[in-house]
Amino acid sequence: MPSSTRSAAKPAPGARLGLPAASALVIGSIIGTGVFALPSALAPYGPIALVAFGAVTLGALALALTFGALSGRVPASGGPYVYAREAFGEFTGFLNAWSYWITAWAGNAAIVVAWVGYVEVFVNTGHRTGISVAIALVGLWIPAAINLSGVRNTGAFQVVTTVLKFVPLILMATVGLLFVDPRNFGAFNASHQPALGAISAAGAIALFSYLGLEAASVVAGRVRDPERNVPRATVYGTLVCAVIYILGTLAVFGTVSHGELGASTAPFTDAANNIVGGGWAGDAVAVAAIVSGIGALNGWTMLCAEMPYAAARDGLFPRSFARLRGTSGVPAFGIVASTVLASLITVFSYTRFEDVFTRIVLLSVLTAVIPYLFSAAAQLYWLLTRGRRGLSPRRLARDVTVAALAMAFSYWSIQGSGYQTVYYGLFVLLLGLPVYVWLKRDHGEYSDETPAPSDIPRARAPETPSPVSRIPRQPGRRGPRRTFLRHHD
Repeated sequence: MPSSTRSAAKPAPGARLGLPAASALVIGSIIGTGVFALPSALAPYGPIALVAFGAVTLGALALALTFGALSGRVPASGGPYVYAREAFGEFTGFLNAWSYWITAWAGNAAIVVAWVGYVEVFVNTGHRTGISVAIALVGLWIPAAINLSGVRNTGAFQVVTTVLKFVPLILMATVGLLFVDPRNFGAFNASHQPALGAISAAGAIALFSYLGLEAASVVAGRVRDPERNVPRATVYGTLVCAVIYILGTLAVFGTVSHGELGASTAPFTDAANNIVGGGWAGDAVAVAAIVSGIGALNGWTMLCAEMPYAAARDGLFPRSFARLRGTSGVPAFGIVASTVLASLITVFSYTRFEDVFTRIVLLSVLTAVIPYLFSAAAQLYWLLTRGRRGLSPRRLARDVTVAALAMAFSYWSIQGSGYQTVYYGLFVLLLGLPVYVWLKRDHGEYSDETPAPSDIPRARAPETPSPVSRIPRQPGRRGPRRTFLRHHD
């Protein structure tokens, strides 16, 4: 077992999030503008996409239970990064932090692209590219400014936007179902792919809607009583989102014709207009989607900074990410750097690519699933090596099954992302290798002072340890610590 991280040993400074704010962070990070744009992205597959959505929901719940269990054992900021490092070593931890960081800022680019579609219900209705880019940049930097003002303001803003976004989604997931017309669904498998291939491809897109379920575990060091509140916020938040997602998407599929849905940039707005026969309902939904998008960007901007902050404290990210800003106690460099990168990829996507949303979604999903996969593997590692000590056979079998399902779901999601997405995802992941080498060199771990293998003395028979060697390590001194298992040994 590798040594413990410093982030596990010391909570992050600053104000703390209670259970309501932590739950709002999970729900707000999951429910962004993705769900408002998702029906259009899934329309090319037809109603078979709803089957994929159901399968993705089961996988998301397995991941939520896995993250809940892991956060109870390691209640520290960093989430997937901390779990991978504790279980498999610092290089694996670095790759997970790097991959998740890409997910966070690239995901913000996808969210803001969908958000612009709803803003343009009111302005820039001609969708002129230059104005769309300007709107997107405003949408990215408002949440950055809120995050820079402090954790307390970020949490309060998250609660408010989460409450406001729920009203239209709940209405669509309940009242909207009364207006479903089966003729709007079109062909069951409109993609004409084999059924399993269509489900896998649609599932990879649908998974984007659940990214953020790990949000509370990523900021666990800033949550009050994290051993209790982080698992609850993770599981309950995911359940609430799952119900709203499936019913809301079903209502949109059934109230907007298949041909119209595929070309829509604001499908929930079109569905509301079709239900009431006027424009005011669609405008109200568009306002809710705008609020929802800002709330999601607010939460994800926080995650953009928290993951590299935890890794930087352990020397696995550039030191600038670990610097906190004044009394607000926020990692300002991470917030600004991630928002700059999200801005760049947004501008590039608008000027170079068509089908912007789907392209960025698939890349974000792939780079998120890699940390999900390692987190599920870390849970299995703990259960199969030490879990038998404190768990009943029935509880052990249940937890192993859930973790195995989370791993299988992660592999399935990678497969469904497509060859091109996996190619680009692997490329950006491996771009982290030079960064890792540079960081290790900066720490002097590969210096000329390291003895060559021929200079290392031959091993001798073990001797009886001296009394000095039995003295426990004092606080503040370097040495191995194994807190990953300490909580339950």
